[in-house]
Amino acid sequence: MGFLQDYLPPSRKTMIIAITSIMTALVCAVTFSFPILVNALTGGYFNIGEIVIYIAAILFGPFIGGFAGGVGAALADAIVAPQFIIGTLPIKFLEGFIVGYIVYTAKLKSWLKYWETWKERGILILAVLIGGIVMVIGYFFYELTFWAIGDAIGEIPINIAQVLVGLGVAVPASIRIHSSIFPEERLSEKIN
Repeated sequence: MGFLQDYLPPSRKTMIIAITSIMTALVCAVTFSFPILVNALTGGYFNIGEIVIYIAAILFGPFIGGFAGGVGAALADAIVAPQFIIGTLPIKFLEGFIVGYIVYTAKLKSWLKYWETWKERGILILAVLIGGIVMVIGYFFYELTFWAIGDAIGEIPINIAQVLVGLGVAVPASIRIHSSIFPEERLSEKIN
């Protein structure tokens, strides 16, 4: 069994395409809806697209999280900052994939679990932080390729802020979405 087969039966593969499309569109829409230009030279901008990338990765796994993150953010860059498309596609794909992979391999994707323990929350937070670090480092090297080191370093705090905003919203939202889908789960069903 692969990642996606664990979530949906084979007869519902169309659902995978629909979920992937919806999450990709949401990443794109949220990313370009609230851009805040932070560097006039590079065209770098602060956005809240990380929130949707992390939610997609946590709830639907590495492939949907990676695809939605990479393609959705690249489409937003086509609208807001085209100079970042080439870097955004692989960087955001890796970010979403890594978050989803860590959550999946930690067995948090099992719908038999109740995500209220600190251990489970800690794994979600760690997954987002690792994915976020990959994004920050990826953009640093991408920007270093085209602009001066000062410009690349200047974007690091902005990218870290995006990760922290994404973390602060996506982890609680994912826990809430998960528990609302399966309200019958109780604390006694926790797996240690």
